[in-house]
Amino acid sequence: MNAILTNKFFPLSSRYDEQWVRKNSLGENVLYNLESLCDVLELKPGMKVLDLGCGKAVSAIFLAKEFGVKVWAVDSVTDPTTNLKRIKELGCEESVMPLKLDARKLPFSAEFFDVIIAVDSFMYYGTDFEFTNYIAGFLKSGGQIGMVDICFGREDLTKTSNNGNDLINHENANFVHSLEWWRNLWNDSGIIDVKISEIVPENELIKKEYIKDYKYSGKPDILAEELERDEDNKLNIFRMTGEKKKTGTDNLFYSKLFF
Repeated sequence: MNAILTNKFFPLSSRYDEQWVRKNSLGENVLYNLESLCDVLELKPGMKVLDLGCGKAVSAIFLAKEFGVKVWAVDSVTDPTTNLKRIKELGCEESVMPLKLDARKLPFSAEFFDVIIAVDSFMYYGTDFEFTNYIAGFLKSGGQIGMVDICFGREDLTKTSNNGNDLINHENANFVHSLEWWRNLWNDSGIIDVKISEIVPENELIKKEYIKDYKYSGKPDILAEELERDEDNKLNIFRMTGEKKKTGTDNLFYSKLFF
């Protein structure tokens, strides 16, 4: 049944070899989350896209192949040489550029990108109010920014738990927030106009597939373990998109280079 549902809700992702995606995803199936985000973005051939926290570049390859965009695939850990090998294997070397960079120390020109996305990574570097203004500086006026990640149902759940919630005690737990918290962060920046902030329509299916992949891999995964125990649906997958306001704040980030 799940195969039928994944084909229905993720027609693009389902065309990719499941074993290849599993092997090159850092956790859940990155393409499911990405395709859900792409459903609420306007991507056109030739657009310049910054893929933050791209991991093994699966997301960047998908964007290039499915939408004809040019992607700068940035990750602070993954070796860009191994990413380039994957990129070449899928015939995307002309449209995907792998780079090893810190999201807080990017070398790009102001207003360089049409779109900036982050799949399952924004919470690790984007929770500061100042970062929103900083990253928006690389986005063209009227450009789009989008993220998809995990969230709590309410902000107070980040401090409470049933069943001895391991996620709460994990070193990254403080980066998980509620959907409302994320929406307020971007809206309060004054430079991003939030267009969509919602739990993804495929939320339950993505979580079930994540748990299935976790069991299949046999590797420890704190988040997958917590999702499996989460009978009250405290944890969910959300997507959020925004547009850079067309104001005179385009150069604001020059005064925000504090990292």
